[in-house]
Amino acid sequence: MSEHSDQPEPDRIEGAPHPRMTPHLYGHEAAQADFLDAYNSGRLHHGWLITGPRGVGKATLAWRIARFLLATPEDDGGIFGAPPPPQTLDIAEDHPVMHRTRALSEPGLFLLRRGGSGSTESLREKNYAEGKFAAEILVGEVRKLTGFFSLSAADGGRRVVIIDAADEMNVQAANAILKMLEEPPARTTLLMIAHQPSRLLPTIRSRCRELRLHPLAADDMTRALEQAGGHGVENPAALAELSGGSVGNAFRLTNLDGMKIYAELVRLYDSLPDLDRARAQALAQAAATRGAEAKLDLLLALNDLLLARLARTGALGHPPRTEAAHGEAAMLSRLSPNPQRARAWADTAQAISARVGHARAVNLDPAALVLDTVFKLQKTASG
Repeated sequence: MSEHSDQPEPDRIEGAPHPRMTPHLYGHEAAQADFLDAYNSGRLHHGWLITGPRGVGKATLAWRIARFLLATPEDDGGIFGAPPPPQTLDIAEDHPVMHRTRALSEPGLFLLRRGGSGSTESLREKNYAEGKFAAEILVGEVRKLTGFFSLSAADGGRRVVIIDAADEMNVQAANAILKMLEEPPARTTLLMIAHQPSRLLPTIRSRCRELRLHPLAADDMTRALEQAGGHGVENPAALAELSGGSVGNAFRLTNLDGMKIYAELVRLYDSLPDLDRARAQALAQAAATRGAEAKLDLLLALNDLLLARLARTGALGHPPRTEAAHGEAAMLSRLSPNPQRARAWADTAQAISARVGHARAVNLDPAALVLDTVFKLQKTASG
């Protein structure tokens, strides 16, 4: 695969570069230091579980570790003694390992991820090329590791397996990986990315060392987004707040004008209980436009987030420290001034979630879905 291929991949955010193309990792110095400490002390574990919210840089860290392990010579006890311990996971941009990993041609690396959907191998290959991916990592993908280990054993070097994401494995695939953790192949490191580690077998978690990543602060978010080719950020603090410190979420928000959509929602809520019908109709019409499915999904997700921030404001007695849109704090305080109102908004969030699920099941018109949601909000605000 070309280093700059636009072919769909199951472990890449649409419109963003794949994590293997990302040279720098921002905001996770502690996790990188923990891994380097284990490496330099000679206690390199064979299994590593990289956890944290979706989109914060887990895959980027996994690829950095993989390149580092494959490019860093091992101490062979030669006449010149051991090299000084490395202080960073960086390797040179022109290093052959850098080019080979980007092109997915590095013989010491295996990327385990979801394959194509379908009931036969030929259909799965066809669907994979068309971007139609299976919902889970199947055991057939894990079995390909047998060939990888037999082919890569000849050179005697390190081998690295990246699983992206481990919590997408089905039961059979997870059991196959568990056996590998119980009897790890020589000179092999498994790097398992997990968005929801609680979904993994407890026996898998117990056999791995964890590197936990946390949401990014505004400055790190801005730098990471710029590296990924995102647009300039007008309000980094608001974007970090709205995205939950996730670069993946931030990329989606910037690409789909999510900040503007959220600001429009805040203005709509601010008109409650006297509903701004023109604003509500405009939101509904935008959601019904052909090809607007992604924006409808984002609108509904942002509405869920706003309802959660309303409930939290009433429960805590004050709005979040950082506004995600102009005027949000005053609106939150007015509509949710106490725990009783917080409970009302929490109940509304549950009701709307159920309605959305039902509407999707019966293919309800998107405009009708948005207006139905708005009227439910107005009813709660009238409390």
